[in-house]
Amino acid sequence: MDPSTAGHLDFYIGLCLAVGSSAFIGSSFILKKQGLLRLAQKGSTRAGQGGHAYLKESLWWAGLLSMGVGEAANFAAYAFAPATLVTPLGALSVLVSAVLSSYFLNERLNIHGKVGCLLCILGSTVVVLHAPQEEEVVSLSTLAEKLKEPGFIVFAVGVVASSLLLIFLVAPRYGQKNVLVYILICSAIGSLSVSCVKGLGIGIKQLFGGKAVLRDPLFWSLLVGLVLCISTQINYLNKALDIFNTSVVTPIYYVFFTTAVVACSAILFKEWLWMTLERAVGTVGGFLGIILGIFLLHAFKDVPFSWDTLPIFLRQGHQGVLWRQTYVALLQEDTPVDE
Repeated sequence: MDPSTAGHLDFYIGLCLAVGSSAFIGSSFILKKQGLLRLAQKGSTRAGQGGHAYLKESLWWAGLLSMGVGEAANFAAYAFAPATLVTPLGALSVLVSAVLSSYFLNERLNIHGKVGCLLCILGSTVVVLHAPQEEEVVSLSTLAEKLKEPGFIVFAVGVVASSLLLIFLVAPRYGQKNVLVYILICSAIGSLSVSCVKGLGIGIKQLFGGKAVLRDPLFWSLLVGLVLCISTQINYLNKALDIFNTSVVTPIYYVFFTTAVVACSAILFKEWLWMTLERAVGTVGGFLGIILGIFLLHAFKDVPFSWDTLPIFLRQGHQGVLWRQTYVALLQEDTPVDE
């Protein structure tokens, strides 16, 4: 097969895997939530109260299986497509979760949420159209050479040093007060974990191609590095979610994590060197559109704002303020609004 044709085929395989991963991961949240709600209706001890009855719930296990399939597809996507494409498309899982929640969990999707969904779709489309389609690193031997380059060594040392500084000096003092502390740790370490995933993906592709990858020390080094990075990410992301509101943590983490991964990808895999100015601007623009969409989905998800209430919120002056305050108060009390 012609190398150019093979490169395009890998790109589209990676794209399909990334989109499929988001669909499975987004669906997994809905299945798990439905399973937990079913248990609550039965009067079982809830997970938030220390109960483990969900282990006997089939819907919860279906959600866990869906999550596993999604993560496996995401892992495989990095072996075929550039990280610049795969990582931003992770936002689609948030979109899938938001849309399915409105249909199956009766969670209201207001105007901000609908606009956010549209921006996520448009931003993802722009990223797909402009992301690099050529893959430079296709073997572990090539990756080993890239890892020895001064640019990546400086980047990796900087990430590890800054993470250790945040973990041992900043987090004990400010981690409970500032949401950025734990998120910065997760994002910085996450950039290295994605590099490990991509390297392992390349190694697995070679393994299926008949190469003696399991004898390569780099393969096992990447595996150990991935375990360490993911363990650190899970630990500090759970701390952030336990202390701060999910609607705050999720969009901020997405922005910092994706930015760190794109920066690492640009230094290690040099995907951006093969992009024209138009494609680079399009990729950045699509990424910014996804960021705005995620922000609208989360930051305003509890605002009672719909097309029916739009005239109320658009009223000007003191009367409009009174109308808005009255309407919000009535919604909080679950009482109907008089015409």
